Amino acid sequence: MAEKKDLYRSYGEKLISLFVRLLFSGESYSLTELSNMLHCSKQTVLRLVDDIGMAYKVNLEESKRGNRKYYRIKRPERISLTHSLTEMELNILEMCRDFTAHLLGDKLFEEATHALLKSQALLPEKSKKSSRFFASFRPGTIDYTPHHDSIRTIIEGMEAKKICKINYQAIMEKKAKTFYIKPLKLFSHNDTVYLHAQMAKYPGKRYQEPKYDPLLAVHRIKKVEITETNYEFPDKFDFEKAFNKNFGIIKEDAFEVEVEFTGWAARYAAERIWSPDQEITKKGKGEIRIKFSASSEPELIGKILSFGEEVKLIKPDWLLEEVATKVKQMNALYSPS
Repeated sequence: MAEKKDLYRSYGEKLISLFVRLLFSGESYSLTELSNMLHCSKQTVLRLVDDIGMAYKVNLEESKRGNRKYYRIKRPERISLTHSLTEMELNILEMCRDFTAHLLGDKLFEEATHALLKSQALLPEKSKKSSRFFASFRPGTIDYTPHHDSIRTIIEGMEAKKICKINYQAIMEKKAKTFYIKPLKLFSHNDTVYLHAQMAKYPGKRYQEPKYDPLLAVHRIKKVEITETNYEFPDKFDFEKAFNKNFGIIKEDAFEVEVEFTGWAARYAAERIWSPDQEITKKGKGEIRIKFSASSEPELIGKILSFGEEVKLIKPDWLLEEVATKVKQMNALYSPS
């Protein structure tokens, strides 16, 4: 089943949203990026772009990189204070900052706070309020404060489109290894920050293209250095298609899954998106069956086992055997000797 577009936002709301994003960011966005941001088709985005150009008489620049078209509005040299943040916009930014405090680490959190305070200073005096409405739950999370320099260096490498040399300690390896990578995207998943990258040629060695692009946990990066070698950002790279297409951060061959949930697990599972093509069927009172696609066997098994007796894997058969084996091994751990 194809991913549903946002049917509840009017065309006018999308028009304003696109105009504000282009005007205040000053950045170029591809047609694909805008389509994902606005939850609409590329044809709708093109209509919005045309309407902005005609209605607002702005200099909407169109450029092409490879096979992709990009759009931007060149910002004026000086923005009037009348364009400062509203009180609600500031609250939303503070919410985003506080919800991700554990991912930012102390130093980056402090920088984000300084940026918000600068924006708050532009609000009318009567609108300035103490905004302490948001927080994040930290137990069990990673402290990213020691990795502040690595994150900064990675961002600089992405902005400059420079190949980076990294020293990386994989979780099951005794020693760290050195790689040369093309950094593409920093993202978070389950309270962990990851770097999605492409492997680059190691100087003096023959390049061998890996089966899968490297996925690096930022807290396991021991050192990052920006080299003098440039790289071209891949024209066909689409993060949404690469990662948000199916369940599992590990991207191997995708497979179809059917799972039955009962009791509290059924209510929990029905509230979440497992993959864009998921299908949810009610089987009885307090029981549902979900069909979805996944790409990571260990992640799926771990998730299924976390629901205990409130879940049962139906398909595929080969994975059902793996789950049954895991249950037997767990049972042996807790059985009387």
